[in-house]
Amino acid sequence: MNLNTQPGLLRERLFPRAFQTVAAARAFTRDTLTTWDLTDRRDDVVLCVSELATNALRYGVPRGRAYRLRLLNFGCCVRVEVHDSGPGLSRITAGPPGNGLLLVAGVADGWGVLPRRPGKVVWAEFGPGGC
Repeated sequence: MNLNTQPGLLRERLFPRAFQTVAAARAFTRDTLTTWDLTDRRDDVVLCVSELATNALRYGVPRGRAYRLRLLNFGCCVRVEVHDSGPGLSRITAGPPGNGLLLVAGVADGWGVLPRRPGKVVWAEFGPGGC
């Protein structure tokens, strides 16, 4: 999907590498969805933002760097993107250390990972049939 050709609204914010920013990312998401009057699945979206931000901090954001949270409103769906500069691509693994991506896969209508330079974008979509 080429996001540059899709109509919609975009809100984004950079968060520094600190686990305290996960709460700020959740609040930013709640506020944005309320502003857009998209509250039906707000708890699902906030849960996924929390998991994706935590994963970015744990595995994808080198010291001194930040992660970017993007929220896109396409009318029929919302897309969440967490951009980080860490190596590798996120994937679901069996067992510990956590099950964050299993939660995302179970709650979102779609999710995936895209490479970028440097790092990756982990995204999740909420809406009938995805975005």
